[in-house]
Amino acid sequence: MLPTFVLPLIVLSAVSASPLAARSPTARSTTPISASWYTGWHATEGAPLSSVSWEKYNTMYYSFAETTNDVSSLSLVGSDGELLPQFVSEAHAHDVEAHIAVGGWTGSIWFSSNFATAKNRTAFVQTVTNFASKYNLDGIQVDWEYPNNQGLGCNTISVNDTANFLAFLQELRQNPVGATLTLSAAVDVKTFYDATGHPSTDVSGFAKVLDYIVLMNYDVWGPWSPTVGPNAPLDDTCIAAGARKGSAVSAVKAWSDAGIPANQIVLGVPTYGHSYSVSPSDAFASDKKTLAAYPAFNASNQPLGDAWDNSTAGGYDACGVYGSGSGGTFNFRGLIDGGFLTAKGKPADCIHYRYDNCSQTPYVYNETSQVMISFDNVQSYAAKGKYIKNAGLRGFALWETGGDHNDMLLDSIIHAVGH
Repeated sequence: MLPTFVLPLIVLSAVSASPLAARSPTARSTTPISASWYTGWHATEGAPLSSVSWEKYNTMYYSFAETTNDVSSLSLVGSDGELLPQFVSEAHAHDVEAHIAVGGWTGSIWFSSNFATAKNRTAFVQTVTNFASKYNLDGIQVDWEYPNNQGLGCNTISVNDTANFLAFLQELRQNPVGATLTLSAAVDVKTFYDATGHPSTDVSGFAKVLDYIVLMNYDVWGPWSPTVGPNAPLDDTCIAAGARKGSAVSAVKAWSDAGIPANQIVLGVPTYGHSYSVSPSDAFASDKKTLAAYPAFNASNQPLGDAWDNSTAGGYDACGVYGSGSGGTFNFRGLIDGGFLTAKGKPADCIHYRYDNCSQTPYVYNETSQVMISFDNVQSYAAKGKYIKNAGLRGFALWETGGDHNDMLLDSIIHAVGH
C-alpha cells in the first residue's frame, strides 16, 4: 500500500457511473441508525478494518474525502484512499451501508466556492455522484464545518452559503444517482448560519432533501473555553443561562424548532475527551478532595493527549499555519492506556473522579500530573442512549470507531437505545 501522503487527488469528472442499489427518491427509510465514522488514517494505528464490529452497525462513514479548489475533484490524501474499496466490500459483506463523509474540519475549505454558482453546483453534483458510483457507495454525508462561518480559519466563505448548500442538495437529490443515495449532513449544535451570520430559524428545506442530520454534540467545551467543561453535554439547562455553550437537548430543540423532525436527527457521540492543566487548588471544591465543577485551568500549559493525538502534534495545518503543541485529546481507550481508567473503564487507583449529573458527563483528575479530562464513559453513553429513545431520535453515530475499548461505549448505547 502506498503511503497516504503520495496518493494523488482522485479526479472524477471522467468516471462513468456504475449501477447502485435502486432506491425510490421518495422512499425515506425510517430504520434506526447505528453508525460510526471510520478514519482511514488510523487503519495502521490500531484501528484496522478487521477490528470493526460490523454486526453492531448498519451504517459506516469513511472519513474523509476533502474538497479541493477544483470543483471536479475530491481528495483522499491523508485518508488512505487505497483502503476505501476494501472498506466498501467489508461493509457490504456485513449488510452495512457504506457512506463517504465529504469535508471534515480540514476538508471544508472549498465548499463555499464549490457551491457558489449554479455551474459549480452542477459540476460538484457530478463529482460527488461519480465518486459514489466509482466506489459503489450507498450514501454521501456532507460534513461542512461551517456554512458562513470561518471554521478552520482559511475556509472560503459567503453570506449565501446556507442557501447555496440547500440548492446543491436539491440538485443532488434530483440527480439519477443522487436519488438512490442516502444523504446526510453532519452539523453543529447550532443551526446553519443564515445570511446575517446568525443561526437559521428555518431549515425545513433541508429536511426535504436529506434523509437525516447527525448532530455533532462534542467539542462543546474544550481548551479554548474559559473554564473546564463537558466535551459532550447531554443537557445544560441546570447551569446559569449565561454559561451555557450547547448540549444535545438544546441542539435537538434548535434543529427541531427550525424544521428538522426528531426522527431525522441522529445524535453524534464522541469516544474522546479533552484534557486541561488544573492546579489542585482549583481542581478540588473542598478539603475532602471533591472535584470542582467548571474549574479554572492553565491555558498556556496544554497537557499531551494520547498516542493518536500526539502523533499529529506539530507541523503545518491545512491553512499553512504551524502549530507545535498537542491538542490534548484522549480517546476512551487512550484513557485506559494512559492510566486514568482501568481496563473495565473505572477510575484507576489514585485518580479522582466526578460524574456531573447536570451534563451527564464524567471527569477524571490526576493530582500528580495535574491533568483533568472531560470525557464519556459507559454511564454517560447509557444516558445519551436513553435520551435518543425517549426523544424519538433516529439513532446514534460514534466519532470514531477506533476510539472505543472492547466496544464498551458502543454496547452501552446500543443497549440503552434498544436497537
